[in-house]
Amino acid sequence: MKNLSFNKGRPSCLCIIIFAMLLSNHIYATELTFGSYTKQLQHQITGTVTDAAGPLPSVTVIVKGTTTSVITDEKGNFSITANSTNVLVFSFIGYATQEITVGNQTSIKVILSEDSTQLQEVTINAGYYSVKEKESTGSISQVTAKDIQNQPVTNVLSAVQGRMAGVNITQNTGVPGGGYSIQIRGTNSLRSEGNNPLYIIDGVPVAAQDASMLAGTILPAGSVNPLNAINPNDIENIEILKDADATSIYGSRGGNGVVLITTKKGKAGETSFSINSSSGFSKVASEMAMMDTQQYLQMRRQAFSNDGINTLPDYAYDVNGTWDQSKSTNWQKELIGRTAFNTMLQLSISGGNENTRFLVSGSHNVQSTVFSNDFIYKTNNLATNISHHSVDRKFKMNLSGLFSSLSNNVINEDLTKQAFYLSPNAPVLYSADGTLNWEGNTFTNPVAAFESTYSSDTKTFNTNINLSYELLPSFSLKMNGGLNYLSFSEMSLRPNTMYNPAYGITSAGSMSFKGSQNRFSYLFEPQLQYTLTTGSHEFDFLAGATYQQNNSTALNAEGYGFQSNALLTNLSAATTQVVSQDSETQYNYGAVFGRVNYKFRQRYILNLTGRRDGSSRFGPNNRFANFGAIGGAWIFSRENFMSSSSWLNHGKLRGSYGNTGSDQIGDYQYLDTYSVTGNLYGNYTGLAPSRLYNPNFSWEKTTKLEAALEFGMFNNRLNVTAAWYRNRSGNQLVGIPLPATTGFANILANLPATVENRGWELEATIVPFQSGALRWEVGFNISIPKNELLSFPGLEGSTYANRYVIGHPVSIAKLYNFEGIDQQTGLYKFTDFNGDGKVSAPEDNKVIKNIGVSYFGGISSNVTYGNWNFAFLFQFVKQNQWNYNSMMPTPGTMNNQPVEVLNVWSPENTSGTYMAYTSGADSQKNLLHGYLMNSTAAVSDASFIRLKNIQLSYRLPVKHFIKDALIYVQGQNLLTFTNYFGLDPEFTQTGFLPPLKTVSIGVQLNF
Repeated sequence: MKNLSFNKGRPSCLCIIIFAMLLSNHIYATELTFGSYTKQLQHQITGTVTDAAGPLPSVTVIVKGTTTSVITDEKGNFSITANSTNVLVFSFIGYATQEITVGNQTSIKVILSEDSTQLQEVTINAGYYSVKEKESTGSISQVTAKDIQNQPVTNVLSAVQGRMAGVNITQNTGVPGGGYSIQIRGTNSLRSEGNNPLYIIDGVPVAAQDASMLAGTILPAGSVNPLNAINPNDIENIEILKDADATSIYGSRGGNGVVLITTKKGKAGETSFSINSSSGFSKVASEMAMMDTQQYLQMRRQAFSNDGINTLPDYAYDVNGTWDQSKSTNWQKELIGRTAFNTMLQLSISGGNENTRFLVSGSHNVQSTVFSNDFIYKTNNLATNISHHSVDRKFKMNLSGLFSSLSNNVINEDLTKQAFYLSPNAPVLYSADGTLNWEGNTFTNPVAAFESTYSSDTKTFNTNINLSYELLPSFSLKMNGGLNYLSFSEMSLRPNTMYNPAYGITSAGSMSFKGSQNRFSYLFEPQLQYTLTTGSHEFDFLAGATYQQNNSTALNAEGYGFQSNALLTNLSAATTQVVSQDSETQYNYGAVFGRVNYKFRQRYILNLTGRRDGSSRFGPNNRFANFGAIGGAWIFSRENFMSSSSWLNHGKLRGSYGNTGSDQIGDYQYLDTYSVTGNLYGNYTGLAPSRLYNPNFSWEKTTKLEAALEFGMFNNRLNVTAAWYRNRSGNQLVGIPLPATTGFANILANLPATVENRGWELEATIVPFQSGALRWEVGFNISIPKNELLSFPGLEGSTYANRYVIGHPVSIAKLYNFEGIDQQTGLYKFTDFNGDGKVSAPEDNKVIKNIGVSYFGGISSNVTYGNWNFAFLFQFVKQNQWNYNSMMPTPGTMNNQPVEVLNVWSPENTSGTYMAYTSGADSQKNLLHGYLMNSTAAVSDASFIRLKNIQLSYRLPVKHFIKDALIYVQGQNLLTFTNYFGLDPEFTQTGFLPPLKTVSIGVQLNF
């Protein structure tokens, strides 16, 4: 409590200091203005700023030598006060700056021309520092608000899929509020949780995944991505740091890449108010062709005949006449074929002057599901930013805050699998009176799942303050600090009404589960920066330290048996109450880091970074580790022998080498811990040892090497970056199997196993046409990754031999080799590798298939003509994945099948793909079908080309109080071209809803 009281007092002092600075700046500006007035009479200057295509909005107009400034409106108009001796400076990114003396002019028309050198002066965020893109020695990909905003998505990762080389993003589910998988240059760790990148929002690290304890049956692995808490329209840039030079300054946290999110800031000028509203609908992107009723019944009858069953069993309701055999239902449409609706409203206000700027943005988003419109996902976001610098620019401050409230209400279990398995003549879902239909106890109603719900409520708060002060010329003191708070509560309700009433289950059989997680993290990073220029030499020194503490609590409780379902949300009303988890953990992380950047003649650049990290997650013998990198670049286009080149605008050769690490494991993994058991000893709850002590538990480490070539040609109408990289990750954190006599299955330790990721990346932007009001820009990127397990000591003698093979990717599957159908027996045939006359694991599942990506990328196009803008993005992926055979029930059982299963083997159809049907009574066929589900027939090409995003917008001509009006239409996941045997080639999570296709229309008004 003392700490809380102390922290509460500090913002008040800070506010007083900031207010005093603002007041002094205002007084100083007033004195300047008054002094100018005494020398020369001021008058109002109006004018218009244009380029070759028309009016230019947001051009900065400054009275040179003063703090007086304005920006042009959407029509390029401006109005500013100046005297006849003043000089007006007109500046805009991408255009040559112009200076015009006022003289006797009261109206000025300015035409700015594009500056190809300025177009390359794009600044990218590298985390602890910013760097001009053309002078960067590291590999950093950037996507700006132009490509992110107004897309019909609630997570920015959906908006950037296919836009960056080396970044493979997969949406884990089509259910709102779910998670995402992101791999930056491959898989480094043998543990899936060890491959998450570091997420940083406005300088503050956040958890890579928020795992639900109760949502695993509706959200794959219960994962929830932290970027769900940010409205994509509030994001200015997203940068991905990939190579050693870019990531090593983050040390042990940057081994899997870094995702930097920068939110929008206010702009100088008059206060503006903006409204952005959109509405749209979503549906499952595609359907699988399933058997109709007659085809299905024919399969079922043939299955019983094949099994020698002449009298149809009583339980075969679908085929023995109990159910209507003339009825045919497309269960994909019934269960997952509804239209989900979404609406978004965002209000923002921004403004300020040259010294102080502000932005406040609030948004509300509502999404329903394809299961039913009764299940709703709501997000409420508030984003704020204040930036300020003193008149002399020695003091700078940036304060940002993000608050979000997310609530989700969905069913407890995904119905996607049942949409394929249900018999096409299964009964209707509801009786005439609207109650659930159980069809005389012959039907397990899938929508009974609607009675069993999962709900969650998430509140997050992220704030960052960044202060800097120039103590001496070129010497600055900086401080970056921030807080991140998460409150996550969830509830799973399983009332007795989800069961058939014939079972006689009352509310005494109802169950309720509650969980809560709270996380509070704070960060403090003091830094010193010094720049030195002497002749042709330029030095930039950065030194700093990091301290981060993360405190987490988790509580999960269960209740069984209630007097009434009205009490289901109150666990204290349960007959039996169980606390399954009650934990509190603390994570401490500290580091010191430094960076030296050296430039010689603006063409030779050397970048050195180093960091020493300490983490509480490791044993006392290895709590600290060192990480570092060297990066270099040669801007050969600045050489004298290239200065006369008429076609080359920019050329750079760069490379980097270094190491980063990872401490992405749970807390206290090195300790000998105990867990509470459900067993009682002498009426006391017992404890059981759960983990062995390992003081040598240490960091995973990744060594990174990269070489790249960048060039811009033909007045920067063609820009290309080609890169080769190699990452090697060792010291793998895995569980080493132990003999059963030890009482433990394994001990967590480091193995000298080495995983290598290498590959090629190519990014290009082209401007094929630009003239007047018409501009056409094309983007292309492709990544060709290669993953390989280089070494794994003792692999053959361990349980990991079933999962990994040296010389192959870590994403392989060991499969039975499917040889087709034995023409003599009509049964599936698999290769008997060891020749013992039978097929079994692990002797015969020897075929190695890579379940993963061979290459991926995207092609984008953006055409602007006057007030019109049209853009699209195609995403393409070459890969192998599990197909529908891997989840298919045995053909002939009481489950519907794809129409491909009609191609069944028989003496008359010896080319049939599937063996003769069985009702489930043939144990040999059941066994062989199990082999098929884990054979080469279950893995196939899942390559696809997808129209990921398409958008059309028009800027309306407006007058009076509306500054700008934009209407837009957006589409997401609209078309997919593939030969994949399954519902969706991008998403192969068995039994879960794939990402949806979405269309929305919206309007944005600026006042």
